[in-house]
Amino acid sequence: MAVLLGLHYYYRRTSCMMELPGFAVAVWMFVCLYASVVGYPNGKVREACTSMVPCHGGSPQLSPEHTITVNGTEFKPRDNIEVHLSGPDFEGFFIQARDAERLDSPAVGSFVLADRRRSQLLTCGRTKNSAVSHTSKAKKSDIKVYWIAPEDAPKHVQFLATVVKKYRIFWVKIPGPIVSQPDVLSPTPPLHATSEAMSTSHPVSYISKPFSASGCGITKFCIRNPTNCDPGSASCFFLSFQQEGSSVLIEMSGPSEGYLAFAFSQDQWMGGDDAYLCVNVDHHVHVSTAHLKERSHPLLDSENALEDVSWRLAEGLLQCSFRRRIHLPAYKGRFNLDASYYIFLADGEASEGGLIYKHRRQPLVTNGLYNVTGLPQDIGGSRAPRLIKAHGALMFVAWITTVSIGVIVARFFKPVWSHSFLFGKELWFQVHRMLMLTTVMLTSISFVLPFVYRGGWSQQAGFHPYLGCAVMALTIFQPLMAGFRPSRHAPRRQLFNWFHWSTGTTARILAVVTMFLGMDLPALDLPDPWDTYAMIGFVAWHVGTDVLLEIHSYCLVRKVEVIEDDRVQILQSLTSVEAEGRLFKQVVLTIYVCGNIVFLVAFLIAINQV
Repeated sequence: MAVLLGLHYYYRRTSCMMELPGFAVAVWMFVCLYASVVGYPNGKVREACTSMVPCHGGSPQLSPEHTITVNGTEFKPRDNIEVHLSGPDFEGFFIQARDAERLDSPAVGSFVLADRRRSQLLTCGRTKNSAVSHTSKAKKSDIKVYWIAPEDAPKHVQFLATVVKKYRIFWVKIPGPIVSQPDVLSPTPPLHATSEAMSTSHPVSYISKPFSASGCGITKFCIRNPTNCDPGSASCFFLSFQQEGSSVLIEMSGPSEGYLAFAFSQDQWMGGDDAYLCVNVDHHVHVSTAHLKERSHPLLDSENALEDVSWRLAEGLLQCSFRRRIHLPAYKGRFNLDASYYIFLADGEASEGGLIYKHRRQPLVTNGLYNVTGLPQDIGGSRAPRLIKAHGALMFVAWITTVSIGVIVARFFKPVWSHSFLFGKELWFQVHRMLMLTTVMLTSISFVLPFVYRGGWSQQAGFHPYLGCAVMALTIFQPLMAGFRPSRHAPRRQLFNWFHWSTGTTARILAVVTMFLGMDLPALDLPDPWDTYAMIGFVAWHVGTDVLLEIHSYCLVRKVEVIEDDRVQILQSLTSVEAEGRLFKQVVLTIYVCGNIVFLVAFLIAINQV
C-alpha cells in the first residue's frame, strides 16, 4: 500500500527531474489517469453513464438552480428537438434522454452539437452519441444541443442533466421536460428524477473544542504524531477509535488547511484500501469515504456509510468525527473493523472547490497490523518505510564519516604516521584502506535497499536514483583501480595518483548532491529547512578542515631551508618539517572526527524521528 491520496497531483521538487525514458512513461500515465485525478475537467465521464453521479464524493445539492427547456412537447421518430440547459455559471454538465416511465433505463436517442467548443458527444452503452458533456471546466451559463428521436423511441422521453458548479457543489439528474409521441397520453403520475445519493446524506453538527487524548490506551485506540502529543496543539496529528456497541466512534485532527485522511490497508502498498477523508471546502468540512485503487486518485463513494458526522475548523486545526458500524456488508469496499490492518494517516492541500492534491510528504504509517476494536493502545507511526530509513542512515554513515575521515588521513597523515605500522603496512595506509572498504560495503548494502522496497526502479525520485547509480559505479571502480596501483617509483604512478584522486573527489561531490536531493524526497523527507542547513554545515566543516590543514602544510614547507638543489634532500627536509606538525594535525583530526560524529548523530536522530 503506500500513501493515501494519490499519484499525479503535485510533487515536492523531484517530479520534474526525469530522464527521457522515465519521462515517456510519466506522460503515458498522466494521460491515462488525468481524468480521474482532476474530476474529469475534459468531460470524459463515461463512468457516470448509468448513475449520472460525478466521482467527486459527498452528496448532491437538493434544490436545482438550473433548468432544462425544449422547443416542443411532441416528437416523431427522426425528429430534432432543441434542448437548452441554463442557469448560474457552472463548470461541468452531463445531459441524457431516458424513457420517462423507466428513468433507470439506458439513454435513448442521440444528440447533435450546437457548439463544439463547449460541448462534446459521448457514447453510453450501445447507443452512439447518446450523451453530451463539457469539454473543459471553463465557466458557462447555457448550453444548447439537439436531440434526434430514434426509430424505436419509447412513448415518453424525459431529459435529465447533472450540473457541476464546483468540484463539491453539484446537482444530479435535474429533471427536464417530458416529450411524447403524438396521440399518447402524458404519463401519470408525473415523473421526477432524483439522485440516488440524496438519501445517503446525514445531518452534520459542529465540534465545540479540541479532542482529548485522556482515554488513549485505556478506552480507545489512538495514533499520535509526534508520539504522545496533545491533540489540541497546532503540530499534533491525532486519530482515535472508540468502540461503542456495534459501531466505532472515529476522531481525526491535525494542522491542515486542505484535508486529512486515513485508510485501512492489508499491506504497506497502495491498492484496494478503505479510506476516509475530511476535506475543507470553502470553510466547511466534507466527510466522505473512498476506495484506493493502486497509486491513483481515491475513488470517492456516492453513498456514505458514516453517521453522526461533525467537524471544526479553528486555531489552525482541522477536526472531524463520525461513527461507523463495525460490519458494513451492504457497502462495497468497506473493511470490517474487527480485523487487523496497517493504518495510514495523511494530510494535504485542497482547492476551493474541494479537489484534493497529492500530499507533499509521506503519510504516517503504523509499524505493524493493528485491530482498532481490540486492546486499546496509544501508538505512533513512521512517515518513512524502514528500508528507506536504513538506506539513508547507511549512506550518511558512509559519506559523512568513513569517506571523509579516510580522505583526510590519506591526504595529510602520511608523514605523521610514516614510522607506524599495522599488519606490516604503514598505519595511515591501513586506516585509509579500512575506512574506504567500509564505505564500499555500506554503500553497496544501502544501494540495494530502495530497489527491494520499490520492487524496481522509481520514476518518482527525480535525479536522485540516477546520481546514486553514478556514485555506486565510482565507489566500485575506485578500489578496483587501487588494486592495479603501480609501484611508488614507477613512471605511471603519477598518472595513477591523479586518476585515483579525481575519481574519489568526483564520487564525494556526487554523493553530497545525491544526499541533498534524497533528503527531500517524499519517502524520507527530513525536516525542512533544517536538513539543508545541516548538510551545508557539514560541507563547510569538511572544507574548512581541509583548508586549515592545507594552510598548515604550506606554512611548514615555507620553513624548509634548502641547502642544496637536490631533490632527495628537499624531500627529506619536507618530511622532517611535516613531522614537527604532528601534534597540531592529531588535535585537528580529533576535533574533526568529533564534529563528523555530531553531524552524523544529528542526521540519524532526524531519520529515526520521521
